[in-house]
Amino acid sequence: MTDASAVKSKLSFSRKIAGRQLFFLEVSTNRIQVMKPDGSDRKVIVTDCQLPDGIAIDVDAGHIYWTNMGSGIAVNDGSIERADIDGAARRVIVPRGATFTPKQIQLDQKGGKLYWSDREGMRVMRCNLDGSEIETLIEAGRGESDRRDPTKWCIGITMDTDRRKIYWTQKGPDNAGKGRIFRADMDIPNGESPANRSDIEVLFDGLPEPIHLEFDLANRVLYWTDRGDPPRGNTVNRACVDLKTEPEILITHLMEGIGIALDVPGDQMFVTDLAGSIYSANLDGKNKHNLLWSQGNFTGIAYVEI
Repeated sequence: MTDASAVKSKLSFSRKIAGRQLFFLEVSTNRIQVMKPDGSDRKVIVTDCQLPDGIAIDVDAGHIYWTNMGSGIAVNDGSIERADIDGAARRVIVPRGATFTPKQIQLDQKGGKLYWSDREGMRVMRCNLDGSEIETLIEAGRGESDRRDPTKWCIGITMDTDRRKIYWTQKGPDNAGKGRIFRADMDIPNGESPANRSDIEVLFDGLPEPIHLEFDLANRVLYWTDRGDPPRGNTVNRACVDLKTEPEILITHLMEGIGIALDVPGDQMFVTDLAGSIYSANLDGKNKHNLLWSQGNFTGIAYVEI
């Protein structure tokens, strides 16, 4: 396909899915799909991923980014890929081995960076949008001994681009109540290292198993999914980060909750779980509604307006 033909194809696809859209990952079939927020017009746009977990959309550039966890057996073979918004022009931008088990990924469009958490790598990382200049920002552990400790596993990530802060989760063992949410500057303080930073804060601890994060920048509220046993596990939660209010449980009875995406102007959130469901609800958790039910195993989700 020529460059002109590729652009024409991408524009044609963008017109077909114009408006509010949900992009989501199906880890059981290694696919990326898109649909409207009411569950209609569902399309498969990418196949043959390798255990995809996190997804981010650059609407202006017409790109989607996603993480591949790799073989999923604690082997250093994770990667990050990019494609056009229709799934064409697919290419690996962070090759296998440059990140161990990449999980949630976020786009800092203003800064021209991708940020992600690396589970068995026990790191928070970033790179340019073309995959260059890969950096480690947080190093929670190193080596095989640390890798066996789930309290060091970095899972979810989000950003406060106004105040240049990153937030990430370290989930802990299953149902152990050792999950934590951290905050630090987007840049390492001068003279310090990823493993030895003075600016790291623990915002919340004693959580069941915090997974993916999203940040409501306008209202300065952090949202996250949490796995583990009820009453606090398998929930969606939120808290005001400036006041450090106690977490508020918004949604319960998820089946291994993973992904979360926000439509703040529309007062909506979208949540996935590993049992194959996608839910919509108001930002306060009311009016919960199933968009898809028992459709596979879903992980990351992203909401955009095209």
